[in-house]
Amino acid sequence: MVAQNGKDLLIKLDMTGAGVFETVAGLRATRISFNAETVDVTSLESTGGWRELLGGAGVKSAAISGSGVFKDAATDERARHIFFEGETPRFQVIIPDFGIVEGPFLISAIEYAGSHNGEATYEMSLASAGALTFTGL
Repeated sequence: MVAQNGKDLLIKLDMTGAGVFETVAGLRATRISFNAETVDVTSLESTGGWRELLGGAGVKSAAISGSGVFKDAATDERARHIFFEGETPRFQVIIPDFGIVEGPFLISAIEYAGSHNGEATYEMSLASAGALTFTGL
């Protein structure tokens, strides 16, 4: 993958539950991380005392975070509703020249901030809530 514009890493939200995705408006910074827990199966018989891990046995997860400014009442309201209702709608993360990650996510945190001489901002954290799919571009 060659260098890409950071603004092209997009987080999209299913607005209706029918697969109608809209870009979460106002984001200035976005991040997605993938994780896999390890299952340690090291024993006294492990060669040379080296740790052994059981492949494919750990829990996989993904986390999304983003921060930005308020731009679009529809996506702002949908995000607040999802958080307060504890819903797990489908999100898409568009990774430029790489692919699209899609699946259910829980909004685990929303933070609002502002100063007397600046714009109001928000930060949002999401945790995967089920199986994710990847479609290469």
